[in-house]
Amino acid sequence: MLKHRSLAEEQMDDPALDLATYAKVLRDLSKVNTVTMARRPTLAFLQRTLSGARSFRLLDVGFGSGDMLRAIARWANRHSLHAELVGIDLNPRSEIVARAATPADMSIDWRTGDYAALASEGWDIIVSSLVAHHMTHTQLLQFLRFMDQNSRRAWFINDLHRHTFAYLGYPLLARIFRWSPIVRQDGQLSIARSYRPAEWPPLLQEAGIENARAFRAFPFRLCVEAIR
Repeated sequence: MLKHRSLAEEQMDDPALDLATYAKVLRDLSKVNTVTMARRPTLAFLQRTLSGARSFRLLDVGFGSGDMLRAIARWANRHSLHAELVGIDLNPRSEIVARAATPADMSIDWRTGDYAALASEGWDIIVSSLVAHHMTHTQLLQFLRFMDQNSRRAWFINDLHRHTFAYLGYPLLARIFRWSPIVRQDGQLSIARSYRPAEWPPLLQEAGIENARAFRAFPFRLCVEAIR
């Protein structure tokens, strides 16, 4: 089981999905992230990367509901750091949902479009969460190169670990919390589409990236980081 990555399409990636359904999916995914402590590896990465810093400029690629950037904004505020936070997502509905969920006093620049168009904007840090497994092989290589070439301090990928226990256990978790049918089905498929630790080094080598590492984070997260 799960020896090879699934390449099946997830329902949430369907451009025909109506806004109300899409918004429900993103809200439930935000709840999934809370229950599974999904934001913790990214915040720990920022702690390691920004020790001694006073400010930083960060790009989050594929922000979805925006819950990761809101968590980063709260983290930066607690640590008295001036943060310029920008999120980019291909789906215009993501921007609608993220803006609606963001407090008025929280300064985050939500954008719709292709991350490649932001290459010249001077990023200290580039992050993504639950995005890598949505990409094709070619898209992922391009994304890795973009992050490595356009981040001054560091970059970080926070994604799922293709693990049998997580794959079998997630449907039960989804039923217990009564998440939407799409989140139940896509969540399990996302695990099947994600990577295993041994699959990352060849990807990094193919992308021409050195000094990056892939590591597991509890529970069932597989992260990749490069810190200058």
